[in-house]
Amino acid sequence: RDLFAGLWIADRWDWETRYPVLKISFGAGVTRGLDDLRNTFTSLLIDWSRDWGVVYQKPDLKGQFAETLRHIHDQTGQPVVVLVDEYDKPILDSLTHPEAARAIRDGLRDFYSVLKDSDEHLRFVFLTGVSKFSKVSLFSGLNHLQDITLNPDFSALCGYTQADLEREFAGWLDGVDRDKMRQWYNGYAWLGEAVYNPFDVLLFLQNRGQYRNWWFETGTPTFLVDLIREKRYFLPDLEALEMDERLLDSFEVDQIEVETLLFQTGYLTIKGIRTLFDSPVFLLGWPNREVKTALNGVLLADILLEGHLPRADFQ
Repeated sequence: RDLFAGLWIADRWDWETRYPVLKISFGAGVTRGLDDLRNTFTSLLIDWSRDWGVVYQKPDLKGQFAETLRHIHDQTGQPVVVLVDEYDKPILDSLTHPEAARAIRDGLRDFYSVLKDSDEHLRFVFLTGVSKFSKVSLFSGLNHLQDITLNPDFSALCGYTQADLEREFAGWLDGVDRDKMRQWYNGYAWLGEAVYNPFDVLLFLQNRGQYRNWWFETGTPTFLVDLIREKRYFLPDLEALEMDERLLDSFEVDQIEVETLLFQTGYLTIKGIRTLFDSPVFLLGWPNREVKTALNGVLLADILLEGHLPRADFQ
């Protein structure tokens, strides 16, 4: 409750009502195949059995997940909140190996399908990830899920606006060139106000205003670089790219558009929108200087190391 003091919701929420929460995170480790995924599920179920006293009757993982939700609801008298972080990472870990990625996708779909049939035991479900797989391929039947990525009401949910920066970090900004900082780290936009990457802001200020690729150095997914390399994608084509809503929206393991993945993982952002035949067309581009220089630098180094282009070409 203390974390929300002074905010709009502070006196509008019944803080006496508590809901049981199940946290599922796929961020740790690498999922190399279906066996790794099953081991992750098994570990989660063991923890839930210990924490909530669930005695499983079903032999399968899917059935035990359903038993967990039902048991917790019965035990607490309150429906369950389910938080899933990096819901897509097990697939992305094997994206360059389509057969393994398909098997993992199907395993995740079976697990997530429990949420559809357990609606009466659920209060709220929230999933985050860096990419969007279609409901048909991963969330078949979960029609009540709402994608808020391109909802302007939530555009600043995961970043700092310029006003946030000026207000909350005023004491740290003495001597900082605000315009240069904005060019380096702001620019992420989803049909609403553009935002800064919080990771960049915190490390930039902590390191006394050093302009470095703070987020890129720790957050660049290997699968993305591998995919660009595999498809021989020409990065200058991304300077002013137009895509319709269908291409921007989601992708499948068997049909991956590099541009779609770059947008979903934050390496492209929305610069503008126009209408063509009553349908939106999005103008995409680099969000900021960090992303543009860092991604080009990594791929250029990769080209030089593999000997695809002579070093003299870059003198």
